[in-house]
Amino acid sequence: MKMRLSRSIVGQAEADAVRRVILEDGYLGMGAETRRFEADLATWLGVEPEQLISVNSGTAALHLAVDAVAAQARAAGWPHAGPPEVLVPSLTFVASFQAITAAGCRPVACDVRADTATLDLADAARRLGPRTLAIMPVHYASNPWGLDEVHTFAAQHGLRVVEDAAHALGCQHRGRKIGSFGDLVCFSFDGIKNITSGEGGCVVAFDAHAAQLMADARLLSVQGDSQQRYTGGRSWEPQVTRQGWRYHLSNIMAAIGRVQLARLDSEFIPARRALAALYAERLAHLSGVALLHSDPADFIVPHILPVRILDGRKEAVRAALTAQGIPTGVHYRPNHLLRFFGDGQPSLPVTERLYTELLTLPLHPGLTPEDVDSVCSALAAAVAAG
Repeated sequence: MKMRLSRSIVGQAEADAVRRVILEDGYLGMGAETRRFEADLATWLGVEPEQLISVNSGTAALHLAVDAVAAQARAAGWPHAGPPEVLVPSLTFVASFQAITAAGCRPVACDVRADTATLDLADAARRLGPRTLAIMPVHYASNPWGLDEVHTFAAQHGLRVVEDAAHALGCQHRGRKIGSFGDLVCFSFDGIKNITSGEGGCVVAFDAHAAQLMADARLLSVQGDSQQRYTGGRSWEPQVTRQGWRYHLSNIMAAIGRVQLARLDSEFIPARRALAALYAERLAHLSGVALLHSDPADFIVPHILPVRILDGRKEAVRAALTAQGIPTGVHYRPNHLLRFFGDGQPSLPVTERLYTELLTLPLHPGLTPEDVDSVCSALAAAVAAG
């Protein structure tokens, strides 16, 4: 098979699970299988099932989380005329910013640290204002750098914390699984994440009221409809008091997700960590290449593997790798450079420099150590070519 930058690792077990839903359950929408997936995830994380709200994408998870905290703020008498603001690093997938604006809030782009590509809290502090409602740390490349400090900062300034943990399922911060603590933690289960449900995601909520708002909002804000769907019923006399969306996760997607979750600890986590360790060993002392840092106390399950190509060589190196059939990616074009989210304003110098350096190398459990050796050898040759 041609080398892939990332890919789904699915097989007969996932196909059998989908077949079971189609032929034995017979109901393809949100139902009992969805609830079982939520229960499996909750058990794995060590939280209560009611805290976990499955949805049809990681973007939907972020949207519902920001919407819930904004709704709570407005219900409590939001005193400002303008929209609530959310501090968020510009170096993230556009989904983070789109989720904030979709919830009627304003994303405030923040700079990142050069060594980790994660949120620079000092820069975030400079962008605090009277309308700041929340902070959205992004666990870039699966790195929950400084998460305790983010929560301390939020507590000091009365902010909610919405974690964009799309990359971070399976990771641990100082001995605690991401998603087992916090405020609102959002995961993605799209086709190339640490587990996939085809398309999907979830929010883990440590606020019961926010959890109920999100559970209803994913089903068009029909109050209590989730419990009806879990048992094969519907709310035939619905009550709706606020905006909602059609964001629920189907039984088919949940069936895939349950199989994937069962493979995570024994298969996917060891494979991803072993491949990342091999990359680190091969690239640690390669001139012209810098690796991103993580906290040695954290347990990282890498979703992507970006490296910094120094001295203005990124595009030449990328072209050389492409010529040898080695795919690469760029994660991400900073959001403040996009026309809809600032068109270059404000100036974020570290983020802008990293954008000229970051190059993502192939990483997924389908790679072999020999594949990693090939990538690293080609990278070394490309950098040495000057």
